[in-house]
Formats: sequence, C-alpha cells, structure tokens
Amino acid sequence: MIHFQRIDLTRKEDYLRLLRPRLDRGCAYSLANLILWGRQRVAFLDNYLVIFSQFGKSSIYPFPTGTGDVKPVLDAIICDAKERGIVCRITGLSAEDCMLLEELYPGKLRFYPDRDGCDYVYKIEDLAELKGRKYQKKRNHVNRFWQNHPNCKAEILTAENLPLAQKMLDAWFAQQDAADDYHLEQLALQRAFDHLEELDFEGMLLTQNGQAIAFTLGSALSDTVFDIHFEKALDGFDGSYAAINQSFARYLWEKYPHLEHLNREDDMGLPGLRKAKLSYQPDHLIVKFWARLWEDEDED
Repeated sequence: MIHFQRIDLTRKEDYLRLLRPRLDRGCAYSLANLILWGRQRVAFLDNYLVIFSQFGKSSIYPFPTGTGDVKPVLDAIICDAKERGIVCRITGLSAEDCMLLEELYPGKLRFYPDRDGCDYVYKIEDLAELKGRKYQKKRNHVNRFWQNHPNCKAEILTAENLPLAQKMLDAWFAQQDAADDYHLEQLALQRAFDHLEELDFEGMLLTQNGQAIAFTLGSALSDTVFDIHFEKALDGFDGSYAAINQSFARYLWEKYPHLEHLNREDDMGLPGLRKAKLSYQPDHLIVKFWARLWEDEDED
C-alpha cells in the first residue's frame, strides 16, 4: 500500500517541481487546489508525485505527475486500490493519456469522458476588454452596473480588507438554499484565507459604502495561465459578477503582461454555471477523461 501523507508546505518546491509537467492538464494539478479541496494525500514515488483524493465517499487517483517510466507508478496505484478495497479511478486524463494507458494495459481499462470536469480557459485580453459583438451583452451588463453603483470601487484583497471579504462570504452562504451542501466550499475558502501568502493567492473585492458586495480569488497556474478559484457576489447587485470578472482580469493583465489565459475551472455539471461559463466565450476547454479497470465494473 502506498504511504500517502498530508501536504507539507515546507516541501512546496518539491511539489511544484513535479506538478509542473501536468499543469497544461488543468486546475486539478494546482498545488492550491490540492490543499483547498477535499481530503488530499500525496506520496513521492520514482520521481513522480502520486495523489490520492477523497471527496466524501468518492476516492480517485489523478494521473501521476513527474518524469521517467510511469508504468511502475501506475502498477503501484492499481495495487493500492486493491489493497484498500476500492475501485481504482484514474482521473485527469487527456486523450494522449488514454492512449498511453491502453498501450500499457491493453483491454484492461474502460475510459469515460468527464465533461463536468472540463476546465474553461479564456484569453485574458478578451475578459479584460470585452471587445467585439460577441461581448456586447457583457459590456452592456457591466456598464449598467457601474452606472447604477457609482460609489462602488474595486479593491485588491489585502490583510486589511480581508474581514470585509469574510463577512460578505458569510452573507453569501446565508443567502443560499439550505438544501444545497456548501460545506466543502466553505472549508476550501477558509483554507485559502489561512494560506493566502504561502500559496501566493491574489484577490479583489467590489465594495460599496464600506461593504463588500463581490469577491474573487485566484493564483498562478503557470507563467502564462492564472487560475480563478472563487468568484462570489451578493444578491441584489445586478451585474456585480460581470463587473468583478472584468475588473480582476484587467488588474491581472496590467500587473502581469505575460499572462495569456485565465482558467476559470469546471462547471461541476451544474446547468446554470455551465451556461454562465459558456456565455463568456471560452478560448478552449481542457478536455478530460477518467478510467477504471474492467474488473471493477461490478464494484459500484
């Protein structure tokens, strides 16, 4: 059985060195997300970082990241799942990964598309400027927001205004349907606030009369891609989501001219969220698949 351990931020550079080869596969390989979401454990194995992720009753193994021969590492993952008595789900796969797995384990794995887990990636210039006919509705929406809220301003998230963000988020969660479970997201936000400096998070607030009405937070995924982890806005401020989306994109583009894209992560299969993300005209989606052994078919 693989000896998985909690992520230890004193080894941050060791993790980043091994995560970098997979960053083009999307936000699942962000060190920040590994810390923020669920119960994630890692192990170093043959110059690879192996990840074991648990979300409630679901357990998965993101495709290992590193360099060298991956076959012994995959063998260890398959063995680990058997010893734990769980289905071996390998996630975060590209089409090339699927072909590699089929080559290494011919006829032994079944592959599934993961549309709900696809990352939405946008050109930062598009979201910062909202130019052209395809963004006309977005521009109108943003302009109406600033016309209706002339006293509102965009503020970079700092230690000083962090309490405003926390108060706003408490209010946002209170507005949500009690039937929906936001426990994991609340826990992830608290972890983010606990590690703001260690994980190089950057964020923004829209404030009006001393009150935060919208909030966003993200971190660099690579030299050219910035990952947006959270975006929230209170009810009653029409256009605030579009306004903070554009304001933060402009801020990042001006501060980091080398940035090319914003990764706004997946839609989790939520129809409303999917519609909203598609409405911003993504440059591309990071297409993902997952796999499991045929012999595990009857285990669910």
